[in-house]
Amino acid sequence: MTYEHATAARQLEALGDPTRRAVFERLLQGPLAVVDISRTLPVSRPAVSQHLRVLKEVGLVADRAEGTRRLYAIDRAGLAAIREYFDRFWDTALDAFRRAAEESHAAEQTQRSHSKSNRKEKKK
Repeated sequence: MTYEHATAARQLEALGDPTRRAVFERLLQGPLAVVDISRTLPVSRPAVSQHLRVLKEVGLVADRAEGTRRLYAIDRAGLAAIREYFDRFWDTALDAFRRAAEESHAAEQTQRSHSKSNRKEKKK
């Protein structure tokens, strides 16, 4: 397993927890403090802090100091491992679709060619 795949595996595992995923999703709208996140979830501030710590450890969340509090935000660079992981599936699916479309097109062309040949022979 490559480093990127190991990172993606750890990130996906971290997002496997529904509460942690909800914490992560709250950050889609922009940076938030723990208190702001905890107001929107049925968990305590310490629990939110623990979830953010795990998300930060796997590279999905970054934090910065602002006055006396810390603001947490999605780490866009950290999302690269998950994106690359899923892009592999997307690339494979698109390649399979392209091959199927090309094969279907070739079969239709062959069928049209045979139909034209048959019509010409019937006219003779």
